[in-house]
Amino acid sequence: MPQSSAQGLAWHERGTHGTKDGSMYKVRRVFFWLTAIMVAIAGLGAAEAEPLGVPEGPVLLTVSGVVEATNTGDAAQFDMDMLRQLPVTRIETETIWTEGVQVFEGVELASLLGVVEARGSKLSASAINDYAVEIPVSDAVAGGPIVAYMRNGAPMSVRDKGPLWVIYPYDANPDYRSEVTYARSIWQLDRIEVLP
Repeated sequence: MPQSSAQGLAWHERGTHGTKDGSMYKVRRVFFWLTAIMVAIAGLGAAEAEPLGVPEGPVLLTVSGVVEATNTGDAAQFDMDMLRQLPVTRIETETIWTEGVQVFEGVELASLLGVVEARGSKLSASAINDYAVEIPVSDAVAGGPIVAYMRNGAPMSVRDKGPLWVIYPYDANPDYRSEVTYARSIWQLDRIEVLP
C-alpha cells in the first residue's frame, strides 16, 4: 500500500477529527453549541431592548432627523427625568461665559446620539430663541461634549443659559479652547436635528 494511502487509513482509524477517542470532535461540538447559545442570547437581548419611554414632564429636548429610535412620530423627546436616567457625565471647567471653575453635569452627546440611534454626519442644534449652530457628529466622542442640565449642583434656568447647555471640557483639552468650539457651545438648547 502506498504511504499516502497508509497515512489516510491511519487517519481514518484515529477518527475523522485526528484522535482515537474523538475528543477533538467533542471539543468542536461543544464550541458549536456554545456559539449557538451565545448568538441566541445576544439576539434575545437585542429583541428585548427597551424602547424609548414617553416624557411625562415638560419636554426639554427633541431630537429628530436621521434617528432610528423615536417616541413621538419621527422624533425622540426627552423630559428632565429621561435625561437624568441616561449615564451622567461631570465636567469641571472654566468657560468664557462664567467666572471661575464650574461643575457641569449631563449626558454625553455621544451617549444621547447612541440612545436615539442617530445615523447622520452633522447636527443642527437650536435654542429656545431659534438661534442654531452646526455640530459635526465627529465631536460626539467619549470624553467630549455633554448636554448639561446641572451647573454647580443646581438645574439651570433659562436666565442662566439653561435648561440645557452644550458644554465641552475646555480645560481638559486645549483643542476645545477655540472660537469654533465656543460657537458650538449652544445654551438654551431645545432641539437637535440629525442631518445626513
